[in-house]
Amino acid sequence: MTSPEKIRSVPRLGLRGRLIAAFATGALVLSVSMGAIAYYTTRHFLITDRQSAALHQAYANAALLRNALAANVPHIDLQVTSLDSGAGSVSLLNDNGQWFSTSLAVGKNSIPLALRQSVGSLHVATQTSVINDAPAFSVGVPLPSQQAAYYLVYDLSDLQHTLRVLLTALGAAAAATTLLGAGLGLIASRRTMRPLAEVSLAAVAIAQGDLETRLPGHRGDADLEGLTNSFNTMVDQLQERLERDARFTSDVSHELRSPLTTMAATLGVLESRRDELSEQGKQALDLMSADIRRFARLVEDLLEISRSDAGASDMIYDTVTIGELVERSLHASTRLNDNFPPPTLFIDPSVRSVRLMVDKRRFERIMGNLIENAANYAGGATRVSATLSHDALHLELRVCDEGPGISLVERDRIFERFYRGDISGQREGNEGSGLGLALVADNVARHGGTVRVEQGPNAKGSDFVVMIPLHREIEDADET
Repeated sequence: MTSPEKIRSVPRLGLRGRLIAAFATGALVLSVSMGAIAYYTTRHFLITDRQSAALHQAYANAALLRNALAANVPHIDLQVTSLDSGAGSVSLLNDNGQWFSTSLAVGKNSIPLALRQSVGSLHVATQTSVINDAPAFSVGVPLPSQQAAYYLVYDLSDLQHTLRVLLTALGAAAAATTLLGAGLGLIASRRTMRPLAEVSLAAVAIAQGDLETRLPGHRGDADLEGLTNSFNTMVDQLQERLERDARFTSDVSHELRSPLTTMAATLGVLESRRDELSEQGKQALDLMSADIRRFARLVEDLLEISRSDAGASDMIYDTVTIGELVERSLHASTRLNDNFPPPTLFIDPSVRSVRLMVDKRRFERIMGNLIENAANYAGGATRVSATLSHDALHLELRVCDEGPGISLVERDRIFERFYRGDISGQREGNEGSGLGLALVADNVARHGGTVRVEQGPNAKGSDFVVMIPLHREIEDADET
């Protein structure tokens, strides 16, 4: 017995497949139905016509033999042979138990017993049977005045062949009609799926941040016009809400900068007089200093995101060698996270002197956020590597740690804004804002690259992999 799990595991056809299947099935049912009607109607008329001809011929031949027997014509066998039985037909005469036939292959035993008994009862009878491995129609006419009986065996092989040819032709026509129906279904499905494809492409563009995307109008089609208007209205409302959220974030961030500047200045004064504080005062100062730094980083991240959403954050490109870029970015990042030992650095010699056009500030932000993320959640980064990708078209930057790792479920969501995952509850004083990795993804995307998370070697830790395309001309820095 099939389990429900197996039934659910059977893949269902998509909408396009179901449309094609519906057209093909409809064409098949229609062609088979029409073909069956045509076949059985033709078969009926052909058989009826053949049987009618056989009866008329049998009556005519029986009348001739009756007259010959009444006149005592000698050599009655010659009279039987001279009868016009038609092509493929055999005449037989039973004259007082003596049988005469126009064919050596057909005799008394070829006539079905039921037919002979019916004729013996003085009834004209017919019967379809198989004689000598071929279908045949037999007619028996009694001649009671002469104590004789006449039989006509009509061969139906040619009729059977004709019906087989007709059945084959109808089957081929049904197959051709089914294929034609499937073709029409394919054309219809393309026309039907075109608006859905437009919606899908528009949704993908919107998901990638292009909020100016709208569906084209479909005048004259009330259903599609309603769908188009509803979709465009939804996007308008979404864009308006995102703009309000961006303005709110920007306004809040700017409003927080002034008190944050005041707090930072106050903190500087307190730190300059640290030696005058008691031990409890020093501890409180350390806590306040850490909170203010974290608060400042949050405000900076919010401002960066608001500028990005508003489209006011321009890219400033510089041409720099990969070795210099990675070393400088790592140095700046580890200087800001001096609570952990610096990670080991490996730069593939094949890419060290390759020149890359990047926004250096954004690249340093990418590196800094990844190093800070490892410091917050994984006990610090352990290794940073810069190599050429397998397709030799990208710079592959890896920031590795030996922390608890990231589950498969979280690997896609970890680059969402304000997402901190289940591990957020395990932090002790170094909580991030949930914006660092979102900014990493944004800055990498602005360079035309991608970022992903992989499990570390030996199923330990995580590797953050940044792929930046080498779409500029590759040349050795020493050659310029």
